[in-house]
Amino acid sequence: MSEHPIGDLMRTTMDNLKQMIDVNTIVGDPVETNEGTLIIPISRVTVGFVSGGSEFKNEEKKDSSNSTDYPFGGGSGAGVSVSPVAFLIVSKGQIKLMPIEYGTPIEKIIDSIPDLLRNVSGVFKGKEESSDEIVVNPT
Repeated sequence: MSEHPIGDLMRTTMDNLKQMIDVNTIVGDPVETNEGTLIIPISRVTVGFVSGGSEFKNEEKKDSSNSTDYPFGGGSGAGVSVSPVAFLIVSKGQIKLMPIEYGTPIEKIIDSIPDLLRNVSGVFKGKEESSDEIVVNPT
């Protein structure tokens, strides 16, 4: 029995993801300063993957019981996000981990601006809301 086409589709996508992401994506290449300090970037990698397909009944073959007789249509996609989270610093026999700070008050305000604008524009357009409150979702 031959393998279903969705298997080939998923295998191709996964092989391409493997080529894009390796250990050097998470623990980056070291950078050496003039003073001999090594700086190694550490990142978080997030991967999203989706695959799907469908088979269409072949009207010419009324008595087909094998699923491979049906025409197949499918697609797949993936998204990769790489975010720096820290730097490993090796200097003069000492090792330090310096995390990158996220979520400062300024960043939270900037991230909430789209929600705020959406709520304010809804008020000016005369949209009826279920509540009179303006809700801002801080991250």
